[in-house]
Amino acid sequence: MPATLPPVTFDPDLGLAVLRTPNSVYAVRVAADGSPRHVYWGAPLDNDDLAALPEAVSPAASSFEADAAADELAPQTGARFGPAGLQVRFADGTRGAQWRFAGHTVDGGELRLRLEDRRRPLRAELCYRVRPDSDVIERWTELTHSGTVDEPNRAQDQPGSGGPASGGRDPITVDRLDSASWTAPALPDYRLSHLVGGWNSEFQLQRDRLPVAELVLTSRRGLTGHHAAPWLALDDGTADEERGEVWSTALAWSGSWRVTVLRDPVGRTTWTGGFGHEGVAWTLWPGESLRTPAYAGLYSPDGFGGASRAWHAHVRRHVLPEPERDRPVLYNSWEATGFGVDEAGQIRLAHRAARLGAELFVLDDGWFGTRRDDRSGLGDWTPRPEAFPRGLRPLADEVHRLGMRFGLWVEPEMVNPDSDLYRAHPDWVVHSPHLDATELRNQLVLNFARPEVEAWARATLDRLVREHAVDWLKWDANRPFTEAGWDGHPDPDRLWIEHTRAVHRIMDRLRADHPGLRIEACAGGGGRVDLGMLARTDQAWTSDNTDAVDRIGIQHGFSQLFPAQAMAAWVTDSPHPATGRSTPLRFRFHVAMAGALGLGGDLTSWSEDELAEAADLVAQYKRIRPLVQRGVQHRLTPPGPLTAVHYAAPDGSEHALLAWRPGTRFGHGPAPVRLPALDRGARYVDLDLKREYSGAVLVGRGIDPRLPGGDYASSLIRLRRVGS
Repeated sequence: MPATLPPVTFDPDLGLAVLRTPNSVYAVRVAADGSPRHVYWGAPLDNDDLAALPEAVSPAASSFEADAAADELAPQTGARFGPAGLQVRFADGTRGAQWRFAGHTVDGGELRLRLEDRRRPLRAELCYRVRPDSDVIERWTELTHSGTVDEPNRAQDQPGSGGPASGGRDPITVDRLDSASWTAPALPDYRLSHLVGGWNSEFQLQRDRLPVAELVLTSRRGLTGHHAAPWLALDDGTADEERGEVWSTALAWSGSWRVTVLRDPVGRTTWTGGFGHEGVAWTLWPGESLRTPAYAGLYSPDGFGGASRAWHAHVRRHVLPEPERDRPVLYNSWEATGFGVDEAGQIRLAHRAARLGAELFVLDDGWFGTRRDDRSGLGDWTPRPEAFPRGLRPLADEVHRLGMRFGLWVEPEMVNPDSDLYRAHPDWVVHSPHLDATELRNQLVLNFARPEVEAWARATLDRLVREHAVDWLKWDANRPFTEAGWDGHPDPDRLWIEHTRAVHRIMDRLRADHPGLRIEACAGGGGRVDLGMLARTDQAWTSDNTDAVDRIGIQHGFSQLFPAQAMAAWVTDSPHPATGRSTPLRFRFHVAMAGALGLGGDLTSWSEDELAEAADLVAQYKRIRPLVQRGVQHRLTPPGPLTAVHYAAPDGSEHALLAWRPGTRFGHGPAPVRLPALDRGARYVDLDLKREYSGAVLVGRGIDPRLPGGDYASSLIRLRRVGS
């Protein structure tokens, strides 16, 4: 970006707003009717070129066609027949807003476009933010009822209104408020990339030609969800990992959400997204505002890999808390003990974990209340007396004495009906009083939108951290919302948004009150992973499925948006309890080394040889951890017969290559793996073989992945640039 051009400009004569990032430009023009319309999003252009561009349009062939201009947030009014990002209802039954432009503000990298309804007490601000070290554009919307409770409800005929306006005291119903609408440029064709899946199979990358249709990606579960993710990417069908233009967006929200993509028959492709799902409304009273979560967008000219690397850099710099801190090698006791935890057994596991080089010991489910299975005790967050007669502090003290930090599993948003908490406060759950409640995993959801429930959760977690010297919380959520209601509240749909906001607030408060505390996000695996959750957690539990072969694909999808340091990856037992697959310890470790390494098997059943091998592999991981967790990731091959991932130091001095081959075929040896991110003019030394290579060979021909024979083969190769 030329130094003379500020990150945000607005030309009032042209109504043209321009936002610049290091490698892209985004432009918006305020149309004659007061609506901000999309102009351009792509490679850098100067302001004169942008001023000459028309709004993003497609020709309207007749009066039956939609308005050709692409709105930055489409209302329900005018000749607009696609998905509306703003849907409002006034007290007199009128639907939709009609804007006039009311001005703008520029504050460094932030732009606000102010809109006012021509007749109604409704204001909106379309907000944009860019940063000097990121190509991500963050967008959100703030909607305000601008009436006052003292304003009389008088009908005011406005020129051309066709009737009276609503009064300023009446509530306004918001049926939909998206964070932003996005517009792709005119392309020969469109391909959509997005993530699908389910429990134990999250983050499956789907890449298909975008149909001429309206396509909805959504979660109606009160959580981000296992089945879809609020991330997508669009290209013209020709982009690959390192080449081609890619436009991608990601929503920073941890509850229900919806993104609607429209490819119309005449070639325009737009999408709009935000929190909430269909059928959920919000009532705005005079003086009230509703602010959406950020919906971030990124343009990359360097293919899907370039887009991912740009997202990873942004998440590290502007989303993750304390990204410079190493994510510790943890041990979690769940797969060893299930609910059968006690002090003596956990201490035995802690001693073995410390021998292997673990830096954090996490006590999972089963430690509290009457919790011997999933049928009771959830909500009663005091140590189970028969399992921990002295409380948790002796275990925590022993873990600390062994040189590890102490972590604790919690599920504060949930409650078993068979619990003291539910018996005392049955009204605290999310439930419609005239419907039968659906129990999932024998539990119900607590309504964190209620101030007293939020206060209880915050105080309970604060007490747990203080009394038991907790360094790490694994925050789980093992069911979605059903029969969602708020008995006695005049606006019960608010719980869908306020519950998630309360979860975020509690996490933020805990981190502020306990500066050394770290939090891991979990929701039955990867059911709540998004930019909003990662803004207040150190890493996310990627999936309950720790089978190494399955994890290759899961981790590939996760990496489209999120960096490796946020991806919890465990080594567990073989045969794997979910798939029954038997894999070598080395293969399991090499797959898990691609993220934030963890251990989760029953260490008491591992042989001395396995323990010794595991300790050596943990030590190997710690040597490459700076590269994996803070380096630049290059996906060299997609999941397949041979999958390889390359991690490079930001200055290009150190490199690590992980390669995995789940199966082998007679006569089909692995081809050399090319490393396109290396410097052709440099030389590199293999730190294990002490062999030197030219960069030109490694880029052009590749390196032998040095896989052992047989199925489930894997390798770790470390390179250093000569002279570094």
